[in-house]
Amino acid sequence: MSYFDAASAAPLHPVARQALAASLDEGWADPARLYREGRRARLLLDAAREAAADAVGCRPDELTFTPSGTRAVHAGIAGVLTGRRRVGNHLIVSEVEHSSVLHSAEAHEAAGGSVTRVPVLRTGEATAGSYGEALRPDTALACLQSANHEVGTEQPVAAVAELCREAGVPLLVDGAQSLGWGRVPGGWSVLTGSAHKWGGPSGVGLLVVRKGVRFAAQGPVDERESGRAAGFENIPAIVAAAASLRAVRAEAEQEAVRLRELTDRIRTRVPSLVPDVEVVGDPVRRLPGIVTFSCLYVDGETLLHALDREGFSVSSGSSCTSSTLTPSHVLRAMGVLSEGNVRVSLPYGASAEDVERFLSVLPGTVAAVREKLGAPAAPAASVAPAAPAVVDAAAPQGDARVVGTPQGDALVVDALGRRCPIPVIELAKVFGDVPVGGTVRVLSDDEAARLDIPAWCEMRGQEYVGEEPADHGSAYVVRRVS
Repeated sequence: MSYFDAASAAPLHPVARQALAASLDEGWADPARLYREGRRARLLLDAAREAAADAVGCRPDELTFTPSGTRAVHAGIAGVLTGRRRVGNHLIVSEVEHSSVLHSAEAHEAAGGSVTRVPVLRTGEATAGSYGEALRPDTALACLQSANHEVGTEQPVAAVAELCREAGVPLLVDGAQSLGWGRVPGGWSVLTGSAHKWGGPSGVGLLVVRKGVRFAAQGPVDERESGRAAGFENIPAIVAAAASLRAVRAEAEQEAVRLRELTDRIRTRVPSLVPDVEVVGDPVRRLPGIVTFSCLYVDGETLLHALDREGFSVSSGSSCTSSTLTPSHVLRAMGVLSEGNVRVSLPYGASAEDVERFLSVLPGTVAAVREKLGAPAAPAASVAPAAPAVVDAAAPQGDARVVGTPQGDALVVDALGRRCPIPVIELAKVFGDVPVGGTVRVLSDDEAARLDIPAWCEMRGQEYVGEEPADHGSAYVVRRVS
């Protein structure tokens, strides 16, 4: 089995396993106590904090261990917003932040605060200029991830931090995806991370608050971890987290070169091996081990299950997964195809042989899924229509049929009640029946169609006219230009 989902959780690093086992016998006592066992536990905790602080690039007394990366984000955002409430209640986030940041933004908004969500480029990058335009006199905090968790695009943290510094606004950086590769650059004010992203155990997060940043911890006051993370410290897990961070950093420079070559191989070869594929994310400014692509006419959940049967564990930001029926907020913000989305995130030590086997298996797997869905094998040929028609996509899967003639000169595809990629498949099947200059109106009540139909037009070189209201769902209008 080839595990290609390190961006979700990296396999436990051997150093982490050793440190965890060793500290189970030494770090079980209360580090706040003065007796021998407590002092021994305190030494382990202090040593782990110093090691983690050195890796992050901060003072040990600026770093707090939290029960998770998500808790670090929630505590960091809430603490700064409360500490700076006299300045204002304006929060800035990018549209592609991790859900933990966006959920905090929603909670802030529900409590009466204001939020600006900065858009991103098609590569997934939030520009420094967009953050500069979003800054206001009442801005209490800005948030920006160091690199995107779904497509790997690195963000301009240093440039945004400089703009925030000039405006007197602290910048919180979610460094979860990049801390295993190196320090986050720039003059950030608050930093968060999660150990299971770099090969440490789950249940350990990092929250760094620079000296001088106004911060008010929320919730009942706890004497542990500077009052910023309540509860008894999990010292064995913390020790393992710090040890694994140091270990992966020691290997990072050499491993980054190797994994980047492997992901470049995937980025280059997948579009030549599989027709109708869009590789997403910045091709250069990205993390070494992540590559993401989307396949037209493919059900994401079915594709992931098929790859799992072939021995590959990958993830997806597609709308068609078991956990959600809405498109990934990252792909939606980028305006790219969400159908059949596959994220390959290679762990440390991933082999070239496994990547080659993945590339050999992928074309047949995608073709089988498309065949099952009745997808067209190639772009429809140019055929002059006898008369405009309505196509009923609610007919048996893969069997569109003419059911009537609409008013006007637009061919109508009725895909109401059908999940993507079916509406896009039916659009592709009938598009050749439209003369150049003619239009197709796709009726759909699946939110993914709002993203995937414009993306289909982009890939096919056709004109997306726009979205129109309909009695049920929406009508997506496409004009044939070639």
